[in-house]
Amino acid sequence: MKSSLLASICSVAVISVAFSGVSAAQAPARYKAPRTAFGVADIQGTWTNVTITPLQRSPQYGDRKVMTPDEVRSAEGKAQDKATYENRPTPVTIGAEDTTNKNCNPTTKGGSGAAGRDCGYNAGWKDLTTNVMRVGGEPRTSFITTTANGRIPPAIPKAGGGAGRAAQAQREADDAAGENAVQRAGAMDNPELRPAAERCLAFGNTAGPMLPNGYYNNNIRIVQGKDSVAIWLEMVHDVRIVRIGGKHRTDGVKPWFGDSIGHWEGDTLVVETTNYHPSTSFQGSDGNLKLTEKFTRVGRDRLLYQFTIDDPTVWATSWGGEYEFYPTQGGGLFEYACHEGNYGLENVLAGAREAERAAAQGKSAAR
Repeated sequence: MKSSLLASICSVAVISVAFSGVSAAQAPARYKAPRTAFGVADIQGTWTNVTITPLQRSPQYGDRKVMTPDEVRSAEGKAQDKATYENRPTPVTIGAEDTTNKNCNPTTKGGSGAAGRDCGYNAGWKDLTTNVMRVGGEPRTSFITTTANGRIPPAIPKAGGGAGRAAQAQREADDAAGENAVQRAGAMDNPELRPAAERCLAFGNTAGPMLPNGYYNNNIRIVQGKDSVAIWLEMVHDVRIVRIGGKHRTDGVKPWFGDSIGHWEGDTLVVETTNYHPSTSFQGSDGNLKLTEKFTRVGRDRLLYQFTIDDPTVWATSWGGEYEFYPTQGGGLFEYACHEGNYGLENVLAGAREAERAAAQGKSAAR
């Protein structure tokens, strides 16, 4: 009897080991990131997040953060049709004034960019892709994952963005100095009120709050040092320096891209950014914005990016999400050469002054 019992126990043990072996074989091994010369995970490289997956989820997906295989095929198929259309040669018969909706409008032809003179942006200008964003292999419906509907939570009533208040403060300062115009033109009163993005000086919502994606140049280069990490976006050449082990500044200076400090939690770089410049706003954020980011190398060609947006003066709750970067084609960056806003600034302001003169003459004639 003892022999039978021992045999039964051994049989159970063998079966348990066998099943444990199957489970272990099926469970993917956790990726071990390469190390830098100073011993931390190496997250360096030139990465891109170009995707057809948006920041906020389309209502058609409800509370689902993962797409079905049929939805993926449909979304990527439509994106491919769009890319094919945008890559077609522009008909030589289209004149500068004949760029009507039938030739350019994305809702009728699957293209993208502005309808109107010269068709705006076609595929030659943009960072086209046909791929849904995968996170851990899952095809995602949105970057945002912390809210049930995958969308930015409603703002607190009467909450406003810092950039808007900065412009208002400038107008009030002009009034106090006696620089009242006959017809106020808002942000066209002087060069300082024109947005920095228009002048190709800085895009605060690319190197600053979160790392979104857009029409083009959806890529970053990360360079690591022992005491700092540089996050470089070629889009307007924005570079953000993360001070490892540092403390937030207390001198009242608010850099354009905020004040970033970082630390390592295992193989994950955690970055906290505060003290944003008042003109830097993301989705209506205010001066109390805090951004927390996590960078984790989850594969040779995948970098997991997670973010949390917190601004208690604008949103009652924090919100955030995640996606994965992957290497750019060829590992390089394309130069973002933009100067139109600088060239056009004189005409922008001159046009506003002319409108004011016309309004003043109209008032005089009415008297």
